Amino acid sequence: MKNLRGYVASRPFMGERVAQHIQNIVLRDYCNKMKAKYLLSGTEYAMKDSYLMLNELVYEIPKIDGIVAFSLFQLPEDKSLRRNIYKEILGRKGEIHFALEGLSISNNIEINRIENIWSVRQTLPSCPKRIVRL
Repeated sequence: MKNLRGYVASRPFMGERVAQHIQNIVLRDYCNKMKAKYLLSGTEYAMKDSYLMLNELVYEIPKIDGIVAFSLFQLPEDKSLRRNIYKEILGRKGEIHFALEGLSISNNIEINRIENIWSVRQTLPSCPKRIVRL
């Protein structure tokens, strides 16, 4: 059975805000479905662009098998910072899961899928809004 440490947000991410207790419920449910042991979550600090808690969780690997984040959009918006996190997790033989999206990274191949999703999400705010009339 894998041991996954939870990672929840205390601030909005990508324009979304979810109460911490709801994030923890989703994480617990995800771990149950994955037959993983859910370890108490680390809560990210509220300061903008702070990833101190995420880095602390990364350094817990290999004492734990990995991290389960509420959403992949809790990761840094900066692509190079995200890639450094992936590299550090995989270098420690760990994995990171994203409960809301039902996705995970446990090898380099899965990084491209996550990065493609990030690219689409970051493009959406600049797309023109269209009104559909029936």
